[in-house]
Amino acid sequence: MKLLKKALITAACVGSVLAAGQAQAVNWLMLQGTEKPGQAARAKVWGYIDVQYQNDNSDANAANKYIAPKLIGPDLKSQSAFNVSGARIGVRGTGMPLDSNVNYFLLAEFGNNGITEPGGAFAKLTDASITLNHIPGARVRTGLFKYPGAEEGLQAIIQFDWVNFTEVTNQLMLERFPNQNYTANVPSQPIPVNEDLQGFDNSVGAFRDVGIQLFDSFRVGDDKSWDLSYALMVGNGNGLNFSDNNSKKDIYAYFSAEKVFGGNGPFREGLKFLGWSQSGVRSYDGNNDGVSENYDRDRWGVGLKFKKSNYRFTTEFMSGDGMIFVGVANPSFGIGPGAGNPGGAGNGLLGKADGWYLEGGYRFNKSKFELELRYDTYDRLKDDKFEMEFHTWTAGVNYFFNKKTRLTLNYAARDYEAINFASGAGPNAELEGVNGRSSILLRHIF
Repeated sequence: MKLLKKALITAACVGSVLAAGQAQAVNWLMLQGTEKPGQAARAKVWGYIDVQYQNDNSDANAANKYIAPKLIGPDLKSQSAFNVSGARIGVRGTGMPLDSNVNYFLLAEFGNNGITEPGGAFAKLTDASITLNHIPGARVRTGLFKYPGAEEGLQAIIQFDWVNFTEVTNQLMLERFPNQNYTANVPSQPIPVNEDLQGFDNSVGAFRDVGIQLFDSFRVGDDKSWDLSYALMVGNGNGLNFSDNNSKKDIYAYFSAEKVFGGNGPFREGLKFLGWSQSGVRSYDGNNDGVSENYDRDRWGVGLKFKKSNYRFTTEFMSGDGMIFVGVANPSFGIGPGAGNPGGAGNGLLGKADGWYLEGGYRFNKSKFELELRYDTYDRLKDDKFEMEFHTWTAGVNYFFNKKTRLTLNYAARDYEAINFASGAGPNAELEGVNGRSSILLRHIF
């Protein structure tokens, strides 16, 4: 972990020193954190709406009860549901004509999802940042915004090609913050569900943090076809919460190198290599003694993304140590005897996990249709008695009505297993019923 961080920081610094010119085509760091000098509006209103329907074919356990993976989130009340899963509106722009070197980004979520559902919030501010572009090679962004990290989390959600995240991203990177006081696990429930299976008081982290970031992007090479990007960030490590609950800070490092083929903004074509790391501390009463303890949370990953003409594919490997999430019904971060017992079997506070995915798509020439296929695997609580493996194949079709309206159909075939337990024993009594899930998403960007 330490060697990777040093390598990332060194690569970023070398890229800054050797850069021959500033990037014009935009990557995710630049797209979300900057505006074009002298061209951006003072205030541009934008947003999107996601309406979806999902249906889960999983079977109940022997007692005719269901666990969260067999129900449709974020409410987890049934196996089929319509939902406005995303409804965001924002404004972004520059300080023109006063100072075009200063830009801002403001965004709020009104949909029913992991951001708003915990706590029953009507709306939640997800972004509120200011970027200062006065220092060549070292832009400064501060406030609440997406931290530099895994491609699946860093990319704009409106450009996400699927309905649901991979398991490795959903469980390892989409952070859930423990309740400050120990909270007992929620047992499986019969349908209709009487008790809320969502045991967490706070919203998901949404791949965001409050802090300050140093970043930039550079074009290098004789033909300026390589785009090097770096980002270094210090944040609270407390997700969408503006305040912090301890004095420890999260450290983020990110570096990417992309061979640019053409295009601009989110539609740019190229071959990108990326690496990132994240290290921090979470405070929580993990052993239920009335006193909060500090637990390390480390994440790192590498990835590759290719996009050209009608083809695309992406692959990422991610690894985590500490604060391993074990389910929305387990706010204690523990399963079975591991609940309230840090270091015990089934407890994720000191656990380890890793996983990867490979996805790709092909859009037919002169057609509005795109076919896509994805495989993802996640190994949770590695080397633990309650180690679990998640394997998912997802097939999909995208239909583009126009550049701003898209219909997505997905079917996910899921195989979940607690590898150290016999069939029907322990966690497998619940997991073996997990089956396929169908989903339809209509998205409109404005």
